[in-house]
Amino acid sequence: MLPAASPSRRRRIGLCSQTRRCGIVSTTNTSTFDRRQLVSIDEDRVVNNTGDVDGAPVSMEKLRAIADAAADRVEMHDIIGRQRDNWNHLLLHSTNSLALAASLMAALAPASTSLIALKASAGFLLATAAVVMAAVNKIQPSQLAEEQRNATRLWRELERDLSATLAASPMASRNCDVHAAMERLLALDAAYPLPLLPIVLEKFPKDVEPTRWWTRKKPEGRHSPCRKPCCNGRHGTRQASMAGDNGWSRELEDEMRGIVRVLRAKDEQEYLSFGKLALRLNRGLTVAGPALAGTAAIAAAFIGSGDTGASWASDVAIVGAALAAAVNTVEHGGQVGMVFELCRNVAGFYRKIQDDIVDVLGEADVERRENGEVFETKVALRLGRSPSDLRQFREMASPSFRDEDIKNFAGKLF
Repeated sequence: MLPAASPSRRRRIGLCSQTRRCGIVSTTNTSTFDRRQLVSIDEDRVVNNTGDVDGAPVSMEKLRAIADAAADRVEMHDIIGRQRDNWNHLLLHSTNSLALAASLMAALAPASTSLIALKASAGFLLATAAVVMAAVNKIQPSQLAEEQRNATRLWRELERDLSATLAASPMASRNCDVHAAMERLLALDAAYPLPLLPIVLEKFPKDVEPTRWWTRKKPEGRHSPCRKPCCNGRHGTRQASMAGDNGWSRELEDEMRGIVRVLRAKDEQEYLSFGKLALRLNRGLTVAGPALAGTAAIAAAFIGSGDTGASWASDVAIVGAALAAAVNTVEHGGQVGMVFELCRNVAGFYRKIQDDIVDVLGEADVERRENGEVFETKVALRLGRSPSDLRQFREMASPSFRDEDIKNFAGKLF
């Protein structure tokens, strides 16, 4: 048994605890060691208060600023997306009304006493319709609206991620978190620009590529502050060959490699081929609509110019205007540009999953990776599958498995 503390020692301990609570240092009733301890506590408080901005780290304030900017971008892209969708509907109906009204005037002109007025009106309306069609086909409002819808979704995702980071560990935010968030923000701004001119995405690209709205992760240095510390193994690293490390195993790595292979060979290529088909169709419709309306406008000028010319000119104007309205309806009513942009965005979605898996597997030290089971669940949810469904892709990681033998798609969500 330990001897009981003397009354003087008990009084000294009580005074020390009281001074610690009150933040007051008594030089008469505390020992030198106690005074040094209290001074160090006060110094820590001063350092913490000077390093904070309104009680929060500077990095947290930066993350809050980026989150606010992301929320603002969500509102802007949502408003602009609805505006450009309205453009598509209004311009579609307006152009069709011009073409059909001109077609009716061209039909009535030969038998009317107001021949000159009707054919002039028909020609003017058809010329206007041709110019409007050419302008609308150039900017593709339905495609612009789809760009903004996808941008709104991605900005909301960034805002949610930043809010979750701030809520989970508000005092543990690091400069690397701020840098990563800023890179994501700038990448989204570059992928989906707000202004219509002069910065605009190519509507008829020569090569169809997946949309890219993210940046590849750069390999972190050995002493990078963003790198997780590792304390396993004799040399501080441990390879993924050991099963069960941080939720990772050889089977899980093969599963992820198989998913990457299937996504690259099947899912991504499927949507790229659909996108190429939609692009070819859209190119043809883009040329056909204004050409038909322009031909009808020229023919309207010859209505009533002779005994034989009145009939064919009126017929050409009527048929050309009707076909121009039909082509315009198929292109913009069917939103062929939106279909192309959707295919490009879905291909980008699958490309991002591939890059995420490659980046995780590229980290040799499994302790510095994201937990394997959590990562598997995230990949499964993004593909619209359960984690157990992903095991079928394990065999496809083998080099002996040919791409031609891959029958199933990895994604079920799209």
